[in-house]
Amino acid sequence: MDEQRTPRSPAWGGPPSWWRHGPPGWRGGDDQERHARRPWRSTLLLTAFVFIGSNFASQAQVGERASLDLFARALLLVGCGLLLWRQRYPVFVAFGTAAAAMLYLGAGYAYGPVFLTVALGCFSAIVAGHRRAAWAAVGMLWAGHVLVAHWLYRWLPPSGDTPAAWGQEVVVATWIVAIVALSELVRVRREQWARERVERAQAARRRADEERLRMARELHDVLAHSISVINVQAGVGLALLDSDPEQARTALTTIKAASKEALGEVRQVLDTLRAPGEAPRAPAPGLDRLPELLEQAASAGLTVEVQGESPKLPPGTDLAAFRIVQEALTNVVRHSGSRHARVLVEQAEGALRLRIDDDGPATGADAGGSGNGLAGMRERAAALGGTIEAGPRDDGGFRVLAVLPLKAKEDR
Repeated sequence: MDEQRTPRSPAWGGPPSWWRHGPPGWRGGDDQERHARRPWRSTLLLTAFVFIGSNFASQAQVGERASLDLFARALLLVGCGLLLWRQRYPVFVAFGTAAAAMLYLGAGYAYGPVFLTVALGCFSAIVAGHRRAAWAAVGMLWAGHVLVAHWLYRWLPPSGDTPAAWGQEVVVATWIVAIVALSELVRVRREQWARERVERAQAARRRADEERLRMARELHDVLAHSISVINVQAGVGLALLDSDPEQARTALTTIKAASKEALGEVRQVLDTLRAPGEAPRAPAPGLDRLPELLEQAASAGLTVEVQGESPKLPPGTDLAAFRIVQEALTNVVRHSGSRHARVLVEQAEGALRLRIDDDGPATGADAGGSGNGLAGMRERAAALGGTIEAGPRDDGGFRVLAVLPLKAKEDR
């Protein structure tokens, strides 16, 4: 790539950089130009067609146009050879093929497939985004043809030539417009395909980010509560290991049960991630498992009072409700001095309302949560079209209020 971007050596005498890219308004498609390969096969086929077709055209126009000689064949070869660089230097090729065709016609040689080189050169320039360069090239060729056919023919071969009919110029202009229109259509379609590829790539990245956040949120919610219980019970066990071995044994039993449950939930999450297209082997937790959650909280020294009953919920809403209550109680265990919490579950105005209160006081500056847990709760609620409000109460406690629609946002 670096070799293509450096100036050509003086011995080769290649085109200057502005011929490759055009003036600033003509630039575009640099990545495609850098990576383009020379189209040898198509250029060789076109060259053969142009030479054979020009020979037939010259024989058909004997006496009207000059016969093909070495100079004519050199011009045809130059026009065709330039097409090898049409993907790397589209502006230079568009003007080069137009100039070669104009010299060919000015020398009085037969009309024929020489125009194909110009058509392909301008087509490549337009598709690469150099629209004004292509228009200028075909405009230059058409203007040169008008001058030669209606004014300069007196001094140019073949001798005894007469001015061309103006109807011929209409035909030439029609072909030019058709070529440019087709080129513009291809350019637009390529831009649309490029935009669609970018949009698909962005959508894939968004899905990957959302999946990554979902994984992080799920693992956080699964582990935070159980590890908080384990931490509390480990402290109790260490404190009572010598003075009350039986109570320490109870703490270790609680640690074992909590760790086993955490491992089971983590395994369930990982199984779901490994086989996203398959149904999970175990149902996702919901508010029907609230009694288990209360037992874990009780083992950590937290008494929880529950009011109300949960209605039948969609699986996604049920899981989100369970995780919100779980995270809120975890925050009480970790960040509140209160050993008592209240959970209110009620249905109102087509929504499930969850209110989790504790009486405080906070045991640290991050009372209510360190930030990740609250962010996870808000993400879960927002995904369902719900809301989360969390903050200290006036009486010194902390409250988490979640409102989740009974019908998920995506089902509406």
